[in-house]
Amino acid sequence: MRLFTLAAALGGLLAASAPAMAGNFTLSSPDIKPGSTLSNKYVFNSFGCTGQNTSPALTWSNPPAGTKSFVVTVYDPDAPTGGGWWHWVLFNIPASVTSLPEGAGVAGKEPAGAVQSTTDFGGPGFGGACPPKGDKAHRYIFTVFALKTDKIDLPATAMPDLVGYMTHANMLGKASFIAKYGR
Repeated sequence: MRLFTLAAALGGLLAASAPAMAGNFTLSSPDIKPGSTLSNKYVFNSFGCTGQNTSPALTWSNPPAGTKSFVVTVYDPDAPTGGGWWHWVLFNIPASVTSLPEGAGVAGKEPAGAVQSTTDFGGPGFGGACPPKGDKAHRYIFTVFALKTDKIDLPATAMPDLVGYMTHANMLGKASFIAKYGR
């Protein structure tokens, strides 16, 4: 009976603290509010779109204990590809970095040691929103992942799904927000 009571109390303590721990790691942007519509500044400048193709500033706080590096991604699950569309994959961000300035999605503007990986546009760096004309507004999921490793040992030419595989294998936590865009 005493063992059951101890197990129940411990289980309750863990259940009560889990949401609090998960809720502490946050991602935000001074440029984009969650649920908002992306401005032309964050829209791609090709494929029929005429945006400025600028990556927004991002800030994260309260990463899980033991975080050694970060990965930042922007993903459109609504792209008519059958598998979504990767707009930005930035990995090996040092644990000492907790923000990216606007425009960090340009090669050479990333934090020292970080890698701008290949996106579904075919090259590295940030590629802004550009859903098909007349399609519903697409969701753009901005995510920062906290990893238990200093480095993902992949080249800049690594495809987003491979970076995602290595990210999830080493993930301690993640924080996201969603913005929308349609044309």
